[in-house]
This record gives sequence, C-alpha cells and structure tokens, in this order.
Amino acid sequence: MRRRRVRRICEAMKGSTVAVIGDLMLDRYIWGQVERISPEAPVPVVSVESTNVRMGGAANVAWNLVSLGITVPLVAVVGTDPSARQIRTIIAESGIETGLLVKDRNRVTTEKIRIIAHNQQVVRADFEATVEVVGKSLGRLLDAIERAVRRADLVVVSDYGKGVVCAPVMDKVRSLAAERGIPVLVDPKEGHFALYRGCFAITPNTKEAGGFYNTKIKSDEELEKVGRSLLHDLEATAVLITRGEGGMTLFGEGQATRHFSTMASDVYDVTGAGDTVIGILGAALVAGAAIGEAIELANAAAGIVVREVGTAAVGADELISAFRA
Repeated sequence: MRRRRVRRICEAMKGSTVAVIGDLMLDRYIWGQVERISPEAPVPVVSVESTNVRMGGAANVAWNLVSLGITVPLVAVVGTDPSARQIRTIIAESGIETGLLVKDRNRVTTEKIRIIAHNQQVVRADFEATVEVVGKSLGRLLDAIERAVRRADLVVVSDYGKGVVCAPVMDKVRSLAAERGIPVLVDPKEGHFALYRGCFAITPNTKEAGGFYNTKIKSDEELEKVGRSLLHDLEATAVLITRGEGGMTLFGEGQATRHFSTMASDVYDVTGAGDTVIGILGAALVAGAAIGEAIELANAAAGIVVREVGTAAVGADELISAFRA
C-alpha cells in the first residue's frame, strides 16, 4: 500500500465513533539504573531516576484510536482508589470520553508497576481484581455499554481477564451491534474464547489461539488448522493470529490464508502492541478500508510502538510515513 492510500484512509477515520469496552489498567513505570546488588538478598538495587504513568489495556486501545481523530466512548470498571482517580485524569487529558466508566467500590483498579533499569524490565508488580463484575455494578456496566454502542460505528472489546468481559456483557454487545449492523472486534483472553462466538473478528496471538484447542502451534500446518478451526467454531468473519517476529496471518471466510510479514526493525518492548493492533484495525475498518489494508496499517503501527519501552500510540503522520511514497 502506498502513502496516498494510507493518507486517504487516515482522513476517513476522523469523525467516526468507536466504542471500546473492556479491562483498563494504569501502567506505572519506575525508571533507574542498577549499580549494585542488595546485601539483603541477591537482587539488583535500582536507583530511581524518574517515574511516569500511562494508559494500559482498553485505555491504551482507546488512546490509539483517539490519536487518529476518532471519538471514543470508553466503557470499563474502576475502583474508588487513588489509581482510579489518576487513570481518569490521564484518560480525560488524552481526549477519551470518561463518562461511561463504572465505579465499583469493592474492586481495586488494575495497576501494573514496572521497574525498568537500562531499558530492561527488572520486575513487575500487579494490583488487580479478576472476578467477574456482578450485581449493581454489572447493571451499570450494561447500561453504559448500551449508551456507547448505540452511537458507535464499530465496537472493540479488549479482554484482559480482569472481570469486565463476561457472558452478560458479550450477549449485550452482540445484540446491540446486530441491531445497528456494526462489527465487533475482540482482542481475546485465553480461556474466554467461547464468549466471542458470532463476533466479526478476533485477534489472538499464537499462544492464545492454540490454547483454545489445548495445543501449541509449532508449524504452518498447525497454524492453518487452528486458524480455520477458530473461524468455524467461533462463527467469525475473520481471525487474525499475531505471531510476533513471524508477522500476522489472516483467516477469512471463503478466502485464502494471507500472511503479513512483520514491519518491526527494532524491538524494545512488546507491551501494548496487541492494543495497537486491534485499535488500528478497527480504525481502518471504520474508515472503509478493506480488511487486508486494515491489517497492513495495524502491522505498521505495531512495528512503530514496539520500538518504545512501554505503551504508546501512533499518530496519522507517523503511520503514513511508515509506507512508501
């Protein structure tokens, strides 16, 4: 694909609305240097130089969409803790709608703390709740989903297994999307695949895809078998299996399998790359791009964000520049 076509697609994205539903998280980064080993235990001592916070999970998907001029109502659940207030502030400052975030005082806001020294992750600490959202919080969540989907041109579900994406939620999403005739894209969580039946497309990595059939994908033949089986068993229109340095492989209904080579030249951190893939895929589809074009854009965007440490979003100019003139 040439830059002229990419530019047209990026222009067509503006003004559209994509609802993002799923598990959001606060990514906290602690940056420093290691010069000695602790005398208390055989672990490195990180001399902290700076800290920062970024959006993770569904919030990172939304960030990638907003960066391309798309309106994004974000539906997720947060606690009432300091992390919830901080992630709300960051989301609002990024231009993402926060009015549909559901508060649940009985849940902790998902936060991942990463300590990084010399551009390498030393350790990660997670604060999270993984039980399904229930009761009054589930009712408020379903109401928020209805408000978001009823004005959306496309829906992205970001499932990190933190309790938002459950059977009632997916039933609601599918029903509303069917009424409006809009596609639903899912970034899946291993163990939840049965929830996604009937969605337009899912984007598992090789581990997640093989895990659904209790197998490890070690060959092109196994990849083909798993991809075609997912397409059939989940009644999907498309299955896009991301394969790291192996690129991406698309399985489409009534179409030959298509392989897309990776566009990453340097890889520093794959954190959030899946968020970027599903976000850009949705952005391109809502702009009227063919699914092959949408994957080329998502592939290019993923190649850009993995050059940075931590989650990142890609703007239109950066995306356009990744293609030949």
